[in-house]
Amino acid sequence: MGNVPQKSFGLLDATLLVAGSMIGSGIFIVSSIMMADIGSPGWLLVLWLLTGIITIMAALSYGELAGMMPNAGGQYVYIQRAFGRLPSFLYGWTVFAVIQTGVIAAVAVAFAKYTAVFFPYLNTSLFDLGFLDVRAAQLVAIGTVILLTYLNAQGLQNGKRIQFVFTSAKLLALFGLIILGIYVGAKTNVFQLNWTEAWKTFKTSTSATGEITITPLAGWTLAGALGATIINALFSADAWNNVTFIAGEIEDPQKNIPRSLFIGTLLVTLLYVLANVAYLMLLSHTEIIHAPSNRVGAAAAAVIFGAPGTYIMAALIMISTFGCNNGLILAGSRLYYAMAKDGLFWKKAAQLNQQGIPSVALWVQCLWASLLCLSGTYGDLLTYSTFASLLFYIITISGIFRLRVKEPDTPRPYLAFGYPIIPLLYILVTFSICCLLMVYSPSNTLSGLFIVMVGIPIFWAVNRKQ
Repeated sequence: MGNVPQKSFGLLDATLLVAGSMIGSGIFIVSSIMMADIGSPGWLLVLWLLTGIITIMAALSYGELAGMMPNAGGQYVYIQRAFGRLPSFLYGWTVFAVIQTGVIAAVAVAFAKYTAVFFPYLNTSLFDLGFLDVRAAQLVAIGTVILLTYLNAQGLQNGKRIQFVFTSAKLLALFGLIILGIYVGAKTNVFQLNWTEAWKTFKTSTSATGEITITPLAGWTLAGALGATIINALFSADAWNNVTFIAGEIEDPQKNIPRSLFIGTLLVTLLYVLANVAYLMLLSHTEIIHAPSNRVGAAAAAVIFGAPGTYIMAALIMISTFGCNNGLILAGSRLYYAMAKDGLFWKKAAQLNQQGIPSVALWVQCLWASLLCLSGTYGDLLTYSTFASLLFYIITISGIFRLRVKEPDTPRPYLAFGYPIIPLLYILVTFSICCLLMVYSPSNTLSGLFIVMVGIPIFWAVNRKQ
């Protein structure tokens, strides 16, 4: 068995991992959901811009922790150093149970659903047990998870090459879609019409019978709607922290991780905001709200390319989701590897194979993500876990302040940009969003907290066994 992780990720590779893990299928879908929640083109752009600012602030703050602790496990290691084993285990538990594996399942199923555009047979049900309806698309999703797990288990170079090819392809394709969208949209007056009532806010609800209800928003109801719907954008811009999980395999991690975090999050922020500008130049706000199955990207592509636009967008999303899952699968296993080395995960997950890869951790992750694909519960789990994910970001960045007091003499190759203002501002903004979620979406927030709390008795049991 190998016992030393390979250091073969350079700055470009790390940056592509950041960007590739962030861009999945969300940017092509959630703007429709957000527009239905708030009805305002102006606020839609504000929320995407705010999402980018929040993400960049977090990335700039994480750089200090990454420079101090350039070890496999990333955020798990940072939380443990600042606050101890229980909080770090609860983070690792939530990542394994829901956050990482749930996203892997969701992205894999998205890949399969868009593959079904070319092969409609994948939408058919293979067997229905009442409590479990298995479709061909779910088996395709599981197949991609197994394939990517196998390729990544054969060596870091495989994962690195896949990430480079697919992330480069989707960045170029998304950039091309934006340029064409703005070019075609500039020949129409759609953007001007969207901007005539850019700040008029209302919620659009559709009943099971197809009846549409429009509810005006103002004051606290508007604040609640904004706070609740920004979760969609934040989720689409998440997973940027995955690069910290593989710190042990990055060349000169003290410098390259902070740089890759900033460059990657800035690049994706620009693309996301410009993509929404393109949507607003091609589609009226009503067309965005009522995009079939919320596929606003497909609706925009249809305006640019006509009928073939559906197939072009499907191909783009297939490329995007496949590359996204490669990064998630590659990075997630390193966190469980770090936990296993601490005695907080299955012991064999701490083993490296001949190529220096934590292959057992990879296959355990694969198994659970595949079960989530099959069960179809990943969507609900991700909704529940988003609140918990934000809380762990707050805890991690609070660790900067704690470690400045606790370990003032520890070398810090990179200092958090704008400290203490930017880290504190991130904590305040994210905490405010969490408070709005607790008020306006209590069932989801409580469910998320329940998932985290389930980890407490598991932690006690593991410690007692040791």
